[in-house]
Amino acid sequence: MEKFESLDPEKQKRILDSALMEFAEKGYRQASTNRIVKQAGIGKGMLFYYFKNKKDLYEYLIEYSLNFIIDGYLSLVDKNETDFIKRLEGACQIKMKAQMENEHVFNFMGTVMLTKDLDLPPHLQKRYEQLQQQGYALLYEGIDKTLFRKDVDVDKAFNLIRWGVDGYQQDLLQRLQGKKMTELDFEPYWDEFYAYIEILKKSFYTN
Repeated sequence: MEKFESLDPEKQKRILDSALMEFAEKGYRQASTNRIVKQAGIGKGMLFYYFKNKKDLYEYLIEYSLNFIIDGYLSLVDKNETDFIKRLEGACQIKMKAQMENEHVFNFMGTVMLTKDLDLPPHLQKRYEQLQQQGYALLYEGIDKTLFRKDVDVDKAFNLIRWGVDGYQQDLLQRLQGKKMTELDFEPYWDEFYAYIEILKKSFYTN
């Protein structure tokens, strides 16, 4: 895809954002290249100059999104942190920053992950599976389970804590929608987040 990547960055972004939104909202089968080019403000011939067909575009978006999530999120999380809540806390901050930079990627990959019978070429299928394994390892490998109370089912506690943090993150993203990130003071939001984290610690940890 060297031709596409040599395109003017602003046009690249318009095409990528438009395509990511369309596939995220409609799924692969219902997505329309007509709507993509209209939203991007380009001619259809231009889109098919860079991509052979809809499937080619879709596969490019998956590779692009995998790279973005791995480089801008997963690879930055501290896997040496053995405290589950602290690791999740750090992961949440990194993911929030990544989502603000490109929310369309996360929405698109969410749709991809819910797609049944995903037909990908072998190299993409392998990378997709590696992403899932990396995400699991990121959360659960090397965690010190002795931090949890002895009367707590640790695996269920993992889920409850993760759901709570994910839920807070989605709520915060909704509240920040439409605001200029460069003008925001994030300190009050993080203070609020840490207050919820303390409640989780008191609920599940020994101390």
